[in-house]
Amino acid sequence: MRWWDIDPVLELEKDLFPEDAWSRGMFWSELAHSRGPEATRRYLVAEEDGHLFGYAGLAASGDLGDVQTIAVRREQWGTGLGGRLLTELLRAATAFECAEVLLECRVDNVRAQKLYERFGFEAIGFRRGYYQPGNIDALVMRLNDPSTSVNGVQGTEING
Repeated sequence: MRWWDIDPVLELEKDLFPEDAWSRGMFWSELAHSRGPEATRRYLVAEEDGHLFGYAGLAASGDLGDVQTIAVRREQWGTGLGGRLLTELLRAATAFECAEVLLECRVDNVRAQKLYERFGFEAIGFRRGYYQPGNIDALVMRLNDPSTSVNGVQGTEING
């Protein structure tokens, strides 16, 4: 993901997460930490013929990775794009030498939970009222050794 991707990313963000969408400033801040030798973030976009179909981001701190976001355009649900984005984030976690990766997922987002479980993530707890303003709980999930879940992917171009 680069600065010129922020506008289409924001459009998809607001469509998928209308109550708790990230702001332009939040994406700019994350991208500021995604380049150079001291980078601690990896943000990706999935696009084809100039159309954005999804995006994802990972933060790394020490040996811990944290999936910050994964979003896929509704008409792409069920195509494997979410899995391809997650695979790329786990590759980034491996490159950052993360021993484990955490994420939060809305408790009502069963589709995403099933994706994470297929990659080996396990539920380890809850964060009550994590998603605001809806006061929705988050399921906290963890993957030990992300390098074991990385596999080859094909399809829509994923760009960092």
